[in-house]
Amino acid sequence: MSLLMRRQPADELQQQMTRFRREMDQLFGRWTLGQESWPGLAVSYPTLNLREDEDFIYAEAELPGQKLADLEITVTGDNRLTIQGERKEPTEVQGEWHRRERGLGRFERTLDLPVSMDTSKVEASLENGILCIKLAKSPQAKPRKIPVKAG
Repeated sequence: MSLLMRRQPADELQQQMTRFRREMDQLFGRWTLGQESWPGLAVSYPTLNLREDEDFIYAEAELPGQKLADLEITVTGDNRLTIQGERKEPTEVQGEWHRRERGLGRFERTLDLPVSMDTSKVEASLENGILCIKLAKSPQAKPRKIPVKAG
């Protein structure tokens, strides 16, 4: 028994692979640079560290070259954090590019926080390319000590 396979032209296969890559990028929250020949950045951008103590959630994101005024930070649904911005092309660059690995363009990173936040008590600062966000936990999310009565 012989197995017949239909061969696809290379450009049709390339189109299918490009479509598949776009769908995977969307699925995993990855952003690309808007040009098919450039690779995307990290799996998620900006990269984040997230930690908590008894009263607060702390988020730290690496955003070299960004200004706080160019970022939009929102907390919605009492536990969803979103960081949006744009990495713009440098305007004063002269000469010929040999390599361009730093991504450009709009970005958005959204993540669900582990507990509810008090959205009126959120602070953000940007220093040396590190965005620090301090989010106060809602009173319901804080641990509460329950007194035990002897019976």
